[in-house]
Amino acid sequence: MATTDRQTATLALAHALSAAERGLPVIPLSAGKLPALPSPHRNEDRPVTCRGACGLPGHGVHDATTDLAAVRALFAAAPWATGYGIACGRPPHHLIGIDLDIDTNGRNDSAASLQQLALHHLFTIPPTVIVLTPSGGRHIWLAGPPGVRVPNSASRLAPGIDVRGAGGYLVGPGSVTAHGTYRLAPGTADLPPAPCPRALLHLLKPPARPHHPTARHERGRGLVRFVLAAHEGQRNTRLFWAACRAYEHGFGDALADALTDAAVRTGLTEREARATIASAARLTTSYEDETENGPGTAPSGPSSPTT
Repeated sequence: MATTDRQTATLALAHALSAAERGLPVIPLSAGKLPALPSPHRNEDRPVTCRGACGLPGHGVHDATTDLAAVRALFAAAPWATGYGIACGRPPHHLIGIDLDIDTNGRNDSAASLQQLALHHLFTIPPTVIVLTPSGGRHIWLAGPPGVRVPNSASRLAPGIDVRGAGGYLVGPGSVTAHGTYRLAPGTADLPPAPCPRALLHLLKPPARPHHPTARHERGRGLVRFVLAAHEGQRNTRLFWAACRAYEHGFGDALADALTDAAVRTGLTEREARATIASAARLTTSYEDETENGPGTAPSGPSSPTT
């Protein structure tokens, strides 16, 4: 390992230990922002439902710990790690991450969208930890109340705003990735995660799922129309958004073919459309796996990171 790589790994461990001392459960991450340790079940037949009960590391976000000796052991097993992830939804902070993305034109429209939500729903974001991402975005850290599970979501709150909750993780400040370094915003280093405003928390909680077949049918038709109305430059974004909504409401698989056909009519290839729908399914079902099976590791693949 080159000297620079060793220094990066040493700094990643130091940052991770500091976070763990503040009660934030951590795991080592690779430069690609994914959990650094491979699954010990990667060669087993699917589905794999172990969430760490086997006692081996490599269960993604479910390896996250505040035990300093355990943190050192995880990083020792992954000397190539260049950063660390912080598990959301875990005590004592029950961390919620609000991820404000940059759009393709370099404008932080997601910040304006969050401001509009705040004005409409009468809440303000209190002073809290803010992490600056290499792409120019921001991660806003908020603390959720015990007993309230916030799901991961992508652009459900508003376009460009992703949410990390139970079963997800945030890339910790000081992490070095293939695209750059995550850094604390000036003036926020000594702040604890602020309590999530009640009105915002209400928006973040899982949406009620319609059980009436007619309501589900109408919602599905509306999502298909939404995809069909896409113009060039927004086709993939609209498809991803619609697929996320369908899976969140429990009929994603049933609507997948119709969404694919609609996306193909707008100009995407069938392969592109199905890959986008599969990504939406992975993101939105990670929360369901967590709530149905309890703490552990997802049946396959790492938990969703932030961008």
